[in-house]
Amino acid sequence: MNTAGTIDRPLTRDPQKQAPMKPSTSEPAGSATEDVTTTGANDSRQNRTREMQLIPEAMARAHMHERLREVEAERHALRLVTARRMQRRAERASRRARRALAMAVMH
Repeated sequence: MNTAGTIDRPLTRDPQKQAPMKPSTSEPAGSATEDVTTTGANDSRQNRTREMQLIPEAMARAHMHERLREVEAERHALRLVTARRMQRRAERASRRARRALAMAVMH
């Protein structure tokens, strides 16, 4: 396609100003769909086709966004568990140091 913009972010949202879809090679030339449809119906069919082509892309993007959110939540939980473990370890070391100091002062 020679127009500026991408499939995901077209230059314009107006279907009339977007580049027309190329005919599919899988459909035979002169198929019944071309003979029966009118220009307005063909334009709406073109837009539906474009939207249908973008559905898997949008679904993949949503899936990746959800996976990234899950991974970030998992990382956050892991950091929290690690921080609590380190805090307990520091508290135990502090109690040992106080106990050692108390024993040293009593002797």
